[in-house]
Amino acid sequence: NKRGGAQQMDRKVASLGSGFVIDGKEGLIVTNNHVIDGADEITVRLRDRREIEAKVVGTDPGTDLALLKIDGKDLPVVKLGNSDRLKVGEWVLAIGSPFGFDYSVSAGIISALNRSLPNEQNQNYVPFIQTDVAINPGNSGGPLFNMDGEVIGINSMIYTRSGGFMGLSFAIPISVAMD
Repeated sequence: NKRGGAQQMDRKVASLGSGFVIDGKEGLIVTNNHVIDGADEITVRLRDRREIEAKVVGTDPGTDLALLKIDGKDLPVVKLGNSDRLKVGEWVLAIGSPFGFDYSVSAGIISALNRSLPNEQNQNYVPFIQTDVAINPGNSGGPLFNMDGEVIGINSMIYTRSGGFMGLSFAIPISVAMD
């Protein structure tokens, strides 16, 4: 480091998000694109605490979705529901890792359907499910379940002025993700 000069260092930055297995034989995992965007390495930690390196199969920034693949056998798979049948007022549960607290569950209701949230380019690709489920950093990419234990959405974003949950969260309908 020269006197008066700045030393530039490469820093490793870790990001945290959630996801879920949709195909246990192939090791396919769904998460949000913003969770893995720009990552050099992606490590998936399973419920049994195994950590497995993941590869990106595909991404769609427009819908904020990413598909990952890990090597694993007979991985536990979620049951997918039908997000086209949802009704305002239905109870839902979110499971994720808010602030790094693994496997946290929060509950709420669907407060609106087909919510339009344009991106920076004023485009809207997703008819979001709006809920009052407490979602915080680390929940992104995690499943939103109906009361039958079926995944009906992928938790994607919150509305906040403080950086924390303020009563509005948004999920990508599972029908959009599967398309």
